[in-house]
Amino acid sequence: MAAAMDGVSMDLLRGVKILSFNHYLAGPLAAQTLGDLGADVIAIESIEGAFQRHWAVADQFVAGQSVNHLGTGRNKRSLAVDLKHPDGVAAVKRLAATADVVMENFRPGTMAKLGLGYEDLKAINPGLIYAVATGFGTSGPYRDRPGQDLLLQAMSGLAMRTGRADGPPTAVGAVIVDQHAASLYAMAILAALFAKARTGEGRLVEVNLLEAAIDLQTEPFTAWLNGAPSPTPRAPAGIATWCSAGPYGVHATADGHIAISMASPSALAAAMKIVELEAFGDNESFSRREDITKLVTERLRQHTTAEWLPMLDAGRIWHAPVQDYADVQADPQIQHLGTFRTVDSAQGAPVTLVMHPARYNGESVEIRLMPQQLGAQTREVLAEAGYDAAEIEALIAAKAVGALR
Repeated sequence: MAAAMDGVSMDLLRGVKILSFNHYLAGPLAAQTLGDLGADVIAIESIEGAFQRHWAVADQFVAGQSVNHLGTGRNKRSLAVDLKHPDGVAAVKRLAATADVVMENFRPGTMAKLGLGYEDLKAINPGLIYAVATGFGTSGPYRDRPGQDLLLQAMSGLAMRTGRADGPPTAVGAVIVDQHAASLYAMAILAALFAKARTGEGRLVEVNLLEAAIDLQTEPFTAWLNGAPSPTPRAPAGIATWCSAGPYGVHATADGHIAISMASPSALAAAMKIVELEAFGDNESFSRREDITKLVTERLRQHTTAEWLPMLDAGRIWHAPVQDYADVQADPQIQHLGTFRTVDSAQGAPVTLVMHPARYNGESVEIRLMPQQLGAQTREVLAEAGYDAAEIEALIAAKAVGALR
């Protein structure tokens, strides 16, 4: 049985109207974040539907809905429009006249070719915030390249700096560049909305995946840019990052793996009963990191993960068991926070979603609207824009817009 959609009705952005021309992941996820906060997000897609409706990670669909759409489509109304049809463009311009924000993540220049670029819509609505997400920026030599998470992990140094020194460059096991770009995208829009509330002025907002990938690496990049030695891109001895002291990393136990965070040699010696570590100074954690890590990893293999956890707790060593998704789902803190919630989809099938990751006055955010079928609110949105019922049906018949029957 699906859980009730409990939580607080979020109205932090009540009255903010957002037109979202977003596809793939970063754009739809950013728009969902703003919808979670109470904005009226109208997801504008082609009559065929955006990419994320038709493609899914792991090829997983639930009752006909892609898990990608389920993960990025809540708290949005759906409007299907043919942006190459003049009447479809006219409908969008009518909506933009009263919008606070327009979001888009097409290739640079695409919206302008459709007559829906920043200058076009600014002329209609001078106070408009026009927010653009691209792969590499709207200018420069990579302007027209396709931006995709794995490619950005490769180009930004992230893959080269991830993994073991004796192994190959390694991609992170989630699309973290897109995810981070989505957060930056939403943050930039919120900043622009705050400025508009004070000045009444709209503005152009731009984010890109390349700089999001660099921003994920602010700490190690700043170290490297300022002369930190890095003879190899990945750390030796299984240490997690090139710039970390020993034994910072993920290490094998007798039956699994444990992550050991920052810990001094003296603390490790006492907690893990490693006599050899007593000869190390606490100021040698980096300079002798390989020796320290070797001693720790040899000792960890002598006990199971379950046996190590209370010993490390008692020694106040920062640590964590390495968990897979089933372990995470069963984790008591995750269950306490309500991070995953099972609800009925728009078609009535139970689906489990990752919830909005913040709380307001101690309350989590409710799902006002589950990810919708394509064009589910086309008639409703156009009626709000001033079209009468006959005009709406004429637009549908002309295939300028699409609507769910």
